[in-house]
Amino acid sequence: MKNRVVILGAGESGTGAALLAKAKGFDVFVSDMGAIKENYKSELVAHGIAFEEGKHTEEKILDAQLIIKSPGIPEKAEMIKKARAKEIEIIDELEFGFRYLKGKVIAITGTNGKTTTTLLTYHLMKSAGMNVALAGNVGESLARKVATEHHDWYVIEISSFQLDGTKTFRPHIGILLNITPDHLDRYEYQMQNYINSKFQLIQSMQTDDHFIYCSDDEVIAAEIAKRKTTPSQVKVSLKERTTRVHAEGTKMNFSFEGNSFEIDQKDTTLKGPHNLINTMSAVTAVKLAGVSVESIRAGLKTFKNAPHRLESVGTINGVEFVNDSKATNVDSVIYGLGSYEGPLVWIAGGIDKGNDYKLIEDQVRKKVRVLICLGKDNSKLHKAFDNVVDKIYETQSVKELASLALKVAQKGDVVLLSPACASFDLFKNYEDRGNQFREAVAELIKNNG
Repeated sequence: MKNRVVILGAGESGTGAALLAKAKGFDVFVSDMGAIKENYKSELVAHGIAFEEGKHTEEKILDAQLIIKSPGIPEKAEMIKKARAKEIEIIDELEFGFRYLKGKVIAITGTNGKTTTTLLTYHLMKSAGMNVALAGNVGESLARKVATEHHDWYVIEISSFQLDGTKTFRPHIGILLNITPDHLDRYEYQMQNYINSKFQLIQSMQTDDHFIYCSDDEVIAAEIAKRKTTPSQVKVSLKERTTRVHAEGTKMNFSFEGNSFEIDQKDTTLKGPHNLINTMSAVTAVKLAGVSVESIRAGLKTFKNAPHRLESVGTINGVEFVNDSKATNVDSVIYGLGSYEGPLVWIAGGIDKGNDYKLIEDQVRKKVRVLICLGKDNSKLHKAFDNVVDKIYETQSVKELASLALKVAQKGDVVLLSPACASFDLFKNYEDRGNQFREAVAELIKNNG
């Protein structure tokens, strides 16, 4: 009799896990409490995989030898508690995919900067001609990649939720960019629990693996000091000139055995101090993976970042418009504001997630000439910045927003959509917000051509 695998959740990770489990000969059943998207449902049907939606049938789930759960399902969920009581093994899709993976892994995590660093690492390897796949939180699930094709390398963006479900997952190269408070509701409002989750990145790494981390991050530095760390450590720093990988101004310095080189940030497509850390981390990873310095230099010039993350969407009369709609918390906005010397027309607002605007008050005071609030309730932004920014406007229309921004901006200004808030008051999601902004700017360009 075939071993029975039950998969909870039929999104990208759940469907990917189902395809891999089917390919490996398991008896597979997929259960989702919500409605399954049509594209995933079609795949399950095409592969003859049994599923249910809108419910979890207990008897069909608890007769599994293995349960693979969506990263979004917490340990305190009732079905997970019942499965634990029956001593059924429970893992996440990332762990399942890794168990069948034949190549090597570069895994990237951190509270902010994961997507940029993952995409850059993948781009540098791909453009160097390496047989590499992009997986995890960006692109397709790891299990899907493993099920469909072999790769020598897998570059994976990993959230803390995904790391929670790992046991044997072992990157050859692991990158930890930063740790700031996030998702604490998942971690019983204990910061240490969140830190422990991030450090699961290195739990199975061996002495011949490499752990790249930002030594400037106080949380990471404190945790490293009290842990026994098995993999070879590579510090990345903007402050410590003695580290093998560090920056002096915009000049990035790399020192590997018998090979030292420099790269200036102006020779890359990314801006700002946080992108120095992201770039140095990615370059270090791919150099350790065997990419030549010549290929790295060429790849850095052709990289395009993910949409909605400091994405330049047009320039009108010397005013640059930048879409940073993915910046849905204050930490992300710190990076956005830090990428420009100013002056800025800053667009912020939406559904506040408990923001502490004191963290950016100094930067806003120095750089922001005009604040435009885009949201239904902007009272918290007014309270934080009425005495900090001279001119504050409000709108709930993106078209009006773009015209207003152009009207109040001066030549040399950057109009920065970096909202610090979720988008659900006026938009479907942050992508919808960014797309509408991009379209409004394109129309302005057409009318001002």
